[in-house]
Amino acid sequence: MNYRMITYILGWILLFEGMFLAVPSITALAFGESALWTYLLSASVCLLIGSLLILKKPEKRQLYAREGCVIVSLSWIVLSAFGALPFYLSGEIPNFIDALFESVSGFTTTGASILSDVEAISHASRMWRSFTHWVGGMGVLVFIMAFIPLSGGQNMHIMKAESPGPSVSKLVPRVKTTAMLLYSIYLVLTTIEFVMLLFGGMTVYEALNTSFATGGTGGFGFYNSSMGSFSPYIQIVITVFMLLFSVNFNCYFLLLTRKIKDAFNLEMRTFFIIYTAATLLITFNIAGQFSSTGEALRHSAFTVASIMSTTGFSTVDFNLWPELSRTILVILMFIGACAGSTCGGIKISRVIILFKGMAKELQTMIQPHQVKKIKMDSHTIDHETVRSVNVFMVAYMMIFIISLILISFDNHDLITSFTAVSATINNVGPGLELVGPISNFSFFSNQSKIVLIFDMIAGRLELFPMLLLFTPATWKK
Repeated sequence: MNYRMITYILGWILLFEGMFLAVPSITALAFGESALWTYLLSASVCLLIGSLLILKKPEKRQLYAREGCVIVSLSWIVLSAFGALPFYLSGEIPNFIDALFESVSGFTTTGASILSDVEAISHASRMWRSFTHWVGGMGVLVFIMAFIPLSGGQNMHIMKAESPGPSVSKLVPRVKTTAMLLYSIYLVLTTIEFVMLLFGGMTVYEALNTSFATGGTGGFGFYNSSMGSFSPYIQIVITVFMLLFSVNFNCYFLLLTRKIKDAFNLEMRTFFIIYTAATLLITFNIAGQFSSTGEALRHSAFTVASIMSTTGFSTVDFNLWPELSRTILVILMFIGACAGSTCGGIKISRVIILFKGMAKELQTMIQPHQVKKIKMDSHTIDHETVRSVNVFMVAYMMIFIISLILISFDNHDLITSFTAVSATINNVGPGLELVGPISNFSFFSNQSKIVLIFDMIAGRLELFPMLLLFTPATWKK
């Protein structure tokens, strides 16, 4: 285990976090808020510790798979812990576990909150909550790899550990260039949404918050009504961009290189088929609750996009919808969107591979001597990928069940507990009943919040990097 290299990269994480804290600091300055000093102090702490950790470059800079996983896991824990400092030091969230929950929820793009009154905290803190979504959406280490030199091709281990999906590939030969391309696409999409929201009548502050939260598919609202108080135009724009950020970013690269057929692959087509079907079903199911079918369609399209993209914004309280609609939304929590996007959930590509694997097994039972391979887009899925998907599902169910049992000690109703775990491990945000879109997670005990914090980070990092931290063999030299 290359411990010195691990601490070196953690140092860079803190340096960048110190620079990220400039965004809420500028916000506090613009609104004349005393929170400015808290954010400057937090930034100073990050910059000081980060500078000390990178002072001496490691002699051995080689990274392997386990180092990559450990670096990613520890980076997200450190990032979240120091990101919680402004909330705690300002007194806006006086309980550090609550502050950590809010910070983890931000960086993992979950959007689950312990705040009952969002508007009671400063503009700076609301901006920091939304900005953590944007930082965490694409992956902070992917961002850092675009700027700092790591050990050649070995930093692919970091990208694989942090990037969502059953398989990760480079867009171009160099990982650094790939990282820069991904973040360029990310920035352009965020900027376009920001401009369109300004045209819709949002203030700069509101448009920035919304663009950051949508881009990272996080969904922290900066008003208590989430997106319910904004115009239909704003809601439609947000719906469109939640869908755009749900698509594998590799597809945008393929579109830019005019590989149209490759861009509209099976995963993307399946995503939009599921989205359309769910939207129409829910529209017909809730039509009686609204003044017109058009209004029902708008709220349905927004909510389905919000849940599938795991953003978690809301325009209405979908906890009051009929059971069919609520059931569909819970199923969508698990499915999520495309791999290689900023979304959470199991991912469409894994669901496709699982169904194709089941079909293969059924076919084998009928015709035992037939050799049948699992294919996607005319490409054979290698055995290693299929195996990793199966193992992922086993780990996913194990963590889900254990988490559900642990938070059940709080003695809340089953729907609340079940959807709380679903909403956190899938990085969705709101659940149903006591954790519905107009509620929050503050009523859970500190012990349950720690479980849910673990679920949020594990869900964002695709489980295994976090599980490796608790494996003794990981730490052996």
